[in-house]
Amino acid sequence: MNLSEYSRRPSCEVRIGRVVVGGGHPVAVQSMTNTDTNDTEASVAQIERIDRAGGKIVRLTAQGRREGENLARIVRRLRDEGFDTAVVADIHFLPEVAAIAAQYVDKVRINPGNYRTDRGELEELIARCRERGVALRIGVNHGSLAKRVFDQWGDTPQGMVVSAMEFLRVCKAHGFDQVVVSMKSSNTRVMVAAYRLLVAAMDAEDMHYPIHLGVTEAGSGIEGRIKSAVGIGALLCDGIGDTIRVSLTEAPEHEIPVAELLVRHFAERPGTFPVLHPERYSPTEYRRRTNIQVPVVHSEPLDGFRVIEAVSGNPTAELRAAILNLDTPEPVVVKRRYEETSPEVLAVKAAADLGVLLLDGLADGIWIDAPGFAEDQVREIELMILQAARVRFSHTEYIACPSCGRTLYDIEKTLADIKSRTSHLSNLKIGVMGCIVNGPGEMADADYGYVGAAPGRITLYKGRTVVARNIPQQEALDRLVEQIKADGEWVEP
Repeated sequence: MNLSEYSRRPSCEVRIGRVVVGGGHPVAVQSMTNTDTNDTEASVAQIERIDRAGGKIVRLTAQGRREGENLARIVRRLRDEGFDTAVVADIHFLPEVAAIAAQYVDKVRINPGNYRTDRGELEELIARCRERGVALRIGVNHGSLAKRVFDQWGDTPQGMVVSAMEFLRVCKAHGFDQVVVSMKSSNTRVMVAAYRLLVAAMDAEDMHYPIHLGVTEAGSGIEGRIKSAVGIGALLCDGIGDTIRVSLTEAPEHEIPVAELLVRHFAERPGTFPVLHPERYSPTEYRRRTNIQVPVVHSEPLDGFRVIEAVSGNPTAELRAAILNLDTPEPVVVKRRYEETSPEVLAVKAAADLGVLLLDGLADGIWIDAPGFAEDQVREIELMILQAARVRFSHTEYIACPSCGRTLYDIEKTLADIKSRTSHLSNLKIGVMGCIVNGPGEMADADYGYVGAAPGRITLYKGRTVVARNIPQQEALDRLVEQIKADGEWVEP
């Protein structure tokens, strides 16, 4: 008989400066700056704010040699001011910049989609990292797979795993174990499937590298927190994850309390729950257990639904086992009582506990019993969880990057402006991306896209097709609305 329970996946220790992840250490939280990496003062000040908030690992973009070299000044200033924050360099296109950054930082993150394994680039970087005890993150992005991988696998979870494993095998062959791996996507279903498939692939080859979790382009506000909690929580409840980042289109220090809340929520999950029919559940292949097309919230008619309430301290495992032990295929509403007083805490905990059951096709509805909140407030949170789990769309969805030093405009203000004009449009997905590095790829399933092309310039997309290139930003929002209207997708608020 199988058991549904909580236990951490074993992983090897990786040292990132003074922070150690994996090996049974507590899940570490981290963030990323959105300052210009050439601006030493601004970058140091923001890193210190993140550190004071509790984020002891901070990443900065280094898109060119100049940014790579300036990391030395940033690290030196931090140390002079008494901060031992672990500093990570984020590298995309230029392998030589990774080699520069490895001279100064505690970890280097590379995107396999922009590297090749047939030119010795990775081997050279491993040698550089080994010299100073620098860790390496193999950071796969759903939206930027290498063309040769995309051509064979498409932008699928399987393609993401193929990309990661190719690089991990090189690390293993060279005896380099100071490696962390991530599989990020703005689509929670893709993200969760990719991580689960990666764990299976690593286990099959006796690899135990720590895992960095995150949902990219989650957006802002309660919606962004819920989307992150659904994806990250789905994996944490399975014991997967050694370090996490909650990516919000807000000041980066705002990400830390949300990440810490998730870590505390999953620090311990008691109890084991017998599963009578494990064959009914596949964690890596989405399929609904019923033919319900529109999952429900608790304020809607529940005739024909069976309500199953979690009462233990491990609600996800308890509910999963209860659903798999049913003798009939009746549709299920999962219920959990929360005594929270903060809407943000309520939303994050409920999304983390219940979202995975919707994401995995096991549940057909959600019931948050929260006596401290108004009925319509609870309903909105329930609907946002259904949308984050990709099972019911009732709001405009914003695939918005958290911004970094590559961002070409004020993305927080722009996202707020776009929301104020378009948030009444249900069933549309709008990508709001700071630059072209991951923008077009990560928002590939969006209906419309707003992407920074150059300072003060925006490129608009309809699906994956450019409809207006390099236009002045002051015109871009009006042009976006005009395009939506021209396509017949607009309704008056």
